[in-house]
Formats: sequence, structure tokens, C-alpha cells
Amino acid sequence: MEFLQSFFGLIGDLTWGTSLIPFLVIFGVFFTIVTDFVQFRFFKRMFSVLKKPAQTGNKDTISGREALLLSIGGRVGGGNIAGVAVAITLGGPGAVFWMWAIALVGMATSLVECTLAQLYKRKDGNEFRGGASRAIVHGLGKNYRWLATAYSVCLIASFALGFNAFQGNTVAGAAQDSLGIDRIYTGIFLAIVVAFIIYGGIKRIAKTADVIVPIMAVAYVAIAIITILMNITHIPHVLTEIFENAFGIKTAVSGGMGAAIAQGLRRGLFSNEAGLGSAPNVAATADVPHPVSQGIAQSLSVFIDTMVVCSCTAFIILLGDVYVPGAQGIDGVVLTQQSLVSHLGGWTQYYLTFAILLFSFSSVVYNYYLGENALTSMTQKKLPVHVLRWAVVALVFIGAVAPSATDVFFFSDPLMGVLAIINLLALIMLFPTAMRLLQDYRKQLKQGIEEPVFNPDDFKDLDIDREAWVKQ
Repeated sequence: MEFLQSFFGLIGDLTWGTSLIPFLVIFGVFFTIVTDFVQFRFFKRMFSVLKKPAQTGNKDTISGREALLLSIGGRVGGGNIAGVAVAITLGGPGAVFWMWAIALVGMATSLVECTLAQLYKRKDGNEFRGGASRAIVHGLGKNYRWLATAYSVCLIASFALGFNAFQGNTVAGAAQDSLGIDRIYTGIFLAIVVAFIIYGGIKRIAKTADVIVPIMAVAYVAIAIITILMNITHIPHVLTEIFENAFGIKTAVSGGMGAAIAQGLRRGLFSNEAGLGSAPNVAATADVPHPVSQGIAQSLSVFIDTMVVCSCTAFIILLGDVYVPGAQGIDGVVLTQQSLVSHLGGWTQYYLTFAILLFSFSSVVYNYYLGENALTSMTQKKLPVHVLRWAVVALVFIGAVAPSATDVFFFSDPLMGVLAIINLLALIMLFPTAMRLLQDYRKQLKQGIEEPVFNPDDFKDLDIDREAWVKQ
């Protein structure tokens, strides 16, 4: 076991420790510049997906809005509550600025990867399946199937198995600490509900997200807005602290500007997942008129995750008196919880527990679907899918009832680093194709077409599933 921990620790150091974050930043800036700042130019269009039904009108397919909400449910999780607190504790208020910065460039990365996932999606009954692994096989060719398989294995191990055990542990811990509910009861409840939802397929998963995500987002943002309004006169001071610490004008923690940059970028990337190749698995399920349509929508998902939800946590902490720059001892979800209590009273710890429950639950469902989608890219047999479903249900239960059970899944973060490296390499090789799609979309807009439509006949040289892209 010690050998395995050392081995995966080395992988983690080689990915998250040295190469991955600079790659994600550089590629994000590159995509932003070459696409002519697409995430800003199309910002207003991002919201149009919220009111559009599925393109074909088939009630069994997933609309762009449902795919967007499912991806938001996956991106928004414990990292938005606990991760932001850790970033501020270790990096100071300046870390918030760098979280914002990486989100803005990450919006372009997400648009590119989700557009490609849409292009190379495959029809599977009444559903669509796609993602990084299918984009690699159909975009780069069958000679790269080994790379797609490596990606899929890493995705299943990290998201579907490891991270779901963590989520079960998070929910059970919060319920026990705040409500006094024994872990085993939380574990049984989670296992039953998760089994019911994942056995309903992507449509039930999407419908669940369609209900849960707006509730959890509105509930958390609402309480943050109340906190901000109560302390509205202190906002200029907090913003000044954020910018001064971000650029080293004023140092709040040891490490100064370097600590702020490192913590802000790391927590921002962990939270919004732009460039990791996870969200494209969900983006590909949407029934939309053009691949870029869903790419634009998923760019909004990154914005909501970091610029809205993470910012809410940051202001709750920085507007309170619990956080002391440079002090150690209180961090993670405890810092967020105590800051909220200092603003609005003791009842908010239960409110936050409810928010964590919804955030974690939506992440479990999302993580499972990523694993299922990756598995079906390797095999079409039904038995492995059923095995994966029961494994996820079991791990959610085990993670909930055994506080130290999640220590076994030390490989999750390192493997997520590996799949991110694979995804970024594929994105660079497929970027010219993404630019062709973007140019086609912009050309139609210039022609006065309100909602551009993808014509597969214009891309006959690409390995596209014609059943998934019926000419409109």
C-alpha cells in the first residue's frame, strides 16, 4: 500500500504539482486569444439556452438547458464551499482574484472541449453519447483508441469511484455534525436514492438535476446576497483587499502574491473543471442545432460555478470577522459555516448542511454518469454498466458510514491529473476542427440567422454520426 501511495503521489506531483496548472492556464489564454475572446463576445447568447427545448422535439432527448444544469450540478460541489475557504486561508484574499481570472479564460477552454464533444457525439437509441474519449477516437482516428481507453479508465476510477466515495463522506459528516444523524442512516438514504436515479438513465438523471440544481443554486446565492446586503458598506474594502493581495501590494499570508496565485488557480480549476474533459461527457447528451450552441452554454456553466457560487463563499468569509489573515486552525467548510453563523445566526449551520447535501448529491449523480459514459465508450455490453452502478451505490454507502474509508481512494486526484493532460493534448490536436465549427457558427450569425444550424454536408471529411446530426 505504501508503494502505491508513493507511486500515485509521484503522479500527482508531476501533474498537479508541476505541469498541469501552467498548461491549463496557457491553453486557456491561447484559446481565448485565437477564438477572438469568444466567451465575452457570446456572453449574452449563453443565456438563450435556458429557454430552448430539445432541437428535434423528441421528449426522450436532453435539451441544452437540462445538459447545462446537469453540468452545473457536477461542477458545483463541496469545493465551492470548503475549497474556497481553503484557498483564502492558504493564499489570502488575493486568491479570489486569481480564481476569477482562471474562470474567465477557462470559459474558452470549456467552450472548445464541449463543442468538440457535441460534434463527435453518437446516437445511442433515443440518447446521445459523447465526450473526450469519443472525440479522440473519431476526431484523431482509431490509432488513438489506446489514448481514449486510458482516458476512460482514469475518468471511471477518479470520478465515478473515488470522488463519489468522497461525496458520500461529505454528506454523512455534515449531517452527523449539524443534525446528529448517524452516518449509517445517511448512507442508506443516499444509496437508495442514488440507485433509483441512476437506474433511470440519463433522462432521469437530467430531470433530477433540472429540479435540484436551481434550488441549490438559488438557495445558496440568496443567503450570500442577504449577507452582502447586510454588509454593503464594507464591499469596497473587501474588493480593495482582494486586488491588493492578488498583486502583492499588501501581503496577508506567508508566500504573498505567489501563494495567492497558486491557491487561486488550483482551487478555481478544481472547482470549474475547465480543461479536464469531464463536462463534455454531459455536453454531448444535449439535442441542439449546432455544436457551438452547447459549447457556449457550457461556458456559462464555468461562469456560474466560479464567478457566482465561489464568489458567494468568498464574500461570506471576507465580510465576516471569523477569518483572520495568516491565522491557522479554522479552514474548509468550518470557516464558511462559522462565518455564516457570525452574519445571520446559528440556524444557518443547518441551512449550510442542506446546501452541502444538495451540492454533493448532484455531484454524485453527475460523477456516476461520467463513469457510465466512459465505460460505454469501451464496451457496449450491459453487464459492465450494471456492475458500475452497484459499485457506485456501494461506494457512496461505504464512504458515508466509514469516516476513514475515503483514504483508500488516494489515487483519485492523481488520475484526474492524468486525464486532464490527455484531454489537453487532444484539444490542441483537434483545435483546428473546433475553429472550423466556430467560423461556421459566426458566418451564419453574420447572415442574419438567429439560431445557426449545423449542416453535416459541410463537414464530410469528418467522422460524424449522421444519425446524430440529421440535416435540418
